[in-house]
Amino acid sequence: MSSGPERRIVVTGATGNVGTSVVRLLSEDPEVRSVVGLARRKPDVGPAKTEWAAADLASRHTDLAGVFAGADAVVHLAWAFQPTHDPATTWRTNVLGSLRVYEAVAEAKVPALIHASSVGAYSPGPKDHPVDESWPTHGWPDAAYCREKAYLERTLDTFEREHPEVRVVRMRPAFLFKRASASEQRRIFGGRFLPGPLLRPDLLPFLPDVPGLRVQALHTDDAAHAYRLAALSDVRGAFNLAADPPVDAELLGEMLGARPVRLPRTAARSAIAAAWGLRLLPASPHLFDAVLRVPLMDCSRARSELGWEPTRTAPEVLEEFLRGLREGAGADTANLRGRKVGWA
Repeated sequence: MSSGPERRIVVTGATGNVGTSVVRLLSEDPEVRSVVGLARRKPDVGPAKTEWAAADLASRHTDLAGVFAGADAVVHLAWAFQPTHDPATTWRTNVLGSLRVYEAVAEAKVPALIHASSVGAYSPGPKDHPVDESWPTHGWPDAAYCREKAYLERTLDTFEREHPEVRVVRMRPAFLFKRASASEQRRIFGGRFLPGPLLRPDLLPFLPDVPGLRVQALHTDDAAHAYRLAALSDVRGAFNLAADPPVDAELLGEMLGARPVRLPRTAARSAIAAAWGLRLLPASPHLFDAVLRVPLMDCSRARSELGWEPTRTAPEVLEEFLRGLREGAGADTANLRGRKVGWA
C-alpha cells in the first residue's frame, strides 16, 4: 500500500449526501492520488482525481474485492433509508451489503476501513448532558435504521478481532444537512410531494414542542472533513461528530419566529403513525421514537485525536438547509437531484 501523495481511497455511497462531500474533500487533498467513487448509478461528471464504478452492494455478483485491490482505505458510506415499509429490503442493502464490504476489505488486504455509523446506533440516553463513545450501541430496536446500525457495530466488533491488521474507524455523526441534500432529504423523510416553500416562517405560527425532541445537527461538509482526517491518519475506534448547540423547539422557534407549543408524545406519534400507515409520510413512527431517545454526544475525542472542529454552528446548518428546501436545491447526482414542489 502507498503513503503520501500516492494514496488511493475508495468511497462507497459516493453520490449521496455524505459521499459527495467526502469525495470532493479527498480529491482536493494533496496526499491523495486518486479517489474511486462507488454508486449504483454513476454520475456524468466528478471532481478531479476521481473515477466512478457502478456497484450494487445488495448484489452478490458485485466484485468489491477487485475494486478495493490496491486501496489504502475504504470509506463505507452506502446506505438505503427507504422503503421503511419493507425493512427486509433495507436490511439486504445496509447490513448484508456492509458485510460484503467488510469481507472484500479483508480479501483485498485494505489496511483501513472507515465505517459510517451514527448517533442512531446508540442506546437511549440523556438529553441534558452528552455521552462519550463508550455509551452502549444497541440502538432503538423498533426502528430499522437504528437496528441496522447497531447490528453493524456488533459485526465490526467481530471483524476487528478476526482482522487486527485492519485499522477500523467508526464515525458516529449527528443528523447531517447541507443545502445540496435538501431535495433528497425531503423525499426520504417528508415525501416527494411535500412543498418545500411551506417551510416559510410566516406559515409557521407555532412549532410542536414534543418532550425528548432535542437532538444535534452537523453540516455534511464538516462530517466529511472528519472522514478525510480519519482516512489519512492512523486513528482507530469510534468518534462522535456534532455541532453546538443542541436543537430543540425553543431554538427552532427563535430561528423561525414561531412560538413553541407543548405537544404530548402520544399525540405527535399518532399523527406520524397515521400518515405513515397511509403512505403519506415516508418517515416511520419507529424512527420518531428513536429520535426522542438518542443521547446527546460528547465530541471531545474527535477534537483531541483527529484535530477536528465543526466550522458551522447548528443554527447555521439548519438555516442553510431550510433555504435549500424552499429553493428545491440539489446536485448533479441521481440521489441529490433537485426538485421544487409547490409555489415559489
